[in-house]
Amino acid sequence: MIKRTLYFGNPAYLSVKSAQLEIRLPEVEGNGTLSEGFKSLAVKRVPVEDIGVVILDNRRISITHGALAALLDNNAAVITCDEHRMPTGLMLPLSGNTTQAERFTCQIEASQPLRKQLWQQTVQAKILNQSAVLQRHTGLDCGNMRSWAKEVKSGDGDNMEGRAAAFYWKNLFGHIDGFRRDREGVPPNNLLNYGYAVLRAMVARSLVGSGLLPTLGIHHHNRYNAYCLADDIMEPYRPYVDSLVAGIMDEIMDVSELTTDIKSRLLSIPVLDVVINGRRSPLMVGVGMTTASLRKCFCGELRKIAYPEME
Repeated sequence: MIKRTLYFGNPAYLSVKSAQLEIRLPEVEGNGTLSEGFKSLAVKRVPVEDIGVVILDNRRISITHGALAALLDNNAAVITCDEHRMPTGLMLPLSGNTTQAERFTCQIEASQPLRKQLWQQTVQAKILNQSAVLQRHTGLDCGNMRSWAKEVKSGDGDNMEGRAAAFYWKNLFGHIDGFRRDREGVPPNNLLNYGYAVLRAMVARSLVGSGLLPTLGIHHHNRYNAYCLADDIMEPYRPYVDSLVAGIMDEIMDVSELTTDIKSRLLSIPVLDVVINGRRSPLMVGVGMTTASLRKCFCGELRKIAYPEME
């Protein structure tokens, strides 16, 4: 079952009651002109077990410890945003699988050749999906990118990922003066940053659910990054965010500000269609299939990660 993504952009009181997240609005409760009956109708409740991601995007949101504990107990990811309303923090459960210790061992003891092979598969899937995005939004044939995907070697020592990225970004948003992919760069980098943060939270959540350590990557290694494996596994999914952003750009001329409408569009990422091994599913479900297959690769049950293929 696909889990719900809840976004809170206004002041709110969040607590838990009878296994449900209770949502109260301080503007309503503090309004003396409203009847108690109307105030009670303004209280919303969502079963905690139905929630996959919660985004807290207002400095006046209050959430109880009980609500946080209940969300984490149900393997939900909680994202906090900074004063610029951009995702800045991610909270995940410490354990999300009953055989976690056994799976940790498989992951930690995975050989270097296996990690390099898994990274090769990851880069190949990413480049192929990038070529599909370019063809969809620019009409380019992208035969060169498909060739580069075939040339990716174990560990990608020749950095085909970087070559493909340079061509990809030059052409996808090449019509935007001064654009290059950079977190601090000109729009639509702001949209990409937001979308990638949502995607990263979903992947990290799913890794924990599959009994894996999101910190221990197959390629990314950074002593200050708690989600190296999430950054690895999300790579072939990034083009889905890129395609969504490109579609938004076709409709909205000014994306310098992340409006409520734009955020609403970006929060549709969990329900985007993906196809894995011929099976169509929402992206959030697809991510679960990917992380489950990764766990099997670590434990010697599979040789290939189940990544999505863009049409």
